[in-house]
Amino acid sequence: MIVEGKYEALTEVMKSKFIALLMPIKDEEEFKNILKDIRKEHRKARHVVYAYRLGQSYKSNDDGEPKGTAGRPLLELLLKKDINNSALIVVRYFGGTKLGAGRLLRTYVQAGVNVINKLEENS
Repeated sequence: MIVEGKYEALTEVMKSKFIALLMPIKDEEEFKNILKDIRKEHRKARHVVYAYRLGQSYKSNDDGEPKGTAGRPLLELLLKKDINNSALIVVRYFGGTKLGAGRLLRTYVQAGVNVINKLEENS
């Protein structure tokens, strides 16, 4: 699947806001600049989790969330849906209630699915 524009979806769970962003990227340098801009734009966010895929190269990061609950599941979505040359970023604003590892993982996956659904609707 080819991502040609920027897509955004909001998921809310127990007052935490998860803003999922899906966008095309050309290389790792462009991704780093995008990530820096998103961190600036969302200074008050608790976590900025990501996964990206560039050809056979890919990377994910949990940004302080429990290991394996955020970045890796997003990467699995990119691989499963065969989305390449793209970044999937989820910005989390903490709502005051801890979700627990299982709920956190499901919520990050749901946020990723929500934004990928927007891509599929426009394909």
